[in-house]
Amino acid sequence: MAALAGLKPAPLPADAVELGRVQEAWGIKGWVRLHSHSAKPEALLHAWRWYLLPPEAPFARGFDAFEGSVVVQVHGIKRHADGLVAQLAEVPDRNAAEALKGARILVARADFPAAASDDEYYWVDLIGLEVVNRQGEALGVVRDLLSTGPHSVLCLEYLAEGKMAERLIPFVAAYVDAVDLPARRITVDWQLDY
Repeated sequence: MAALAGLKPAPLPADAVELGRVQEAWGIKGWVRLHSHSAKPEALLHAWRWYLLPPEAPFARGFDAFEGSVVVQVHGIKRHADGLVAQLAEVPDRNAAEALKGARILVARADFPAAASDDEYYWVDLIGLEVVNRQGEALGVVRDLLSTGPHSVLCLEYLAEGKMAERLIPFVAAYVDAVDLPARRITVDWQLDY
């Protein structure tokens, strides 16, 4: 597509994290409206280099803007109404912006802004961590996190009687004693039979 001739193929970094997707064109100067996967899109607002991937099936039908992964430079991004809009250096006009509809946006984890405090964590950093209780008993591995409104919940996966089982632990100070990212371990005040 000639309107997107400036897109450069680029391999995804090993620490790439999908943060959102392009919803549609916004305006006539090549801006795009974004859908963020997070209610707090600071990583999207902070990063000036994004990697784009084509949409996944079934949304990929008719998508021909590019194949594989490409890198784009963010010239501008701002909050607008209830979402975000961005201007990409490689997207000169509305036609090019429309061609990107559905493209997935990834950012290297190394490009995320630092957490606001020592007791704040990006969910992506918690997934895969081992969780043990104060007695040193293994409770499982973080598979996912759920947002329940007031707080997040760790979704652990563990082996019980030869089958995978799930354990949920509120991610709040009352239950979480320590998060040790270098050791890839979370220590909690929780028992095996809870």
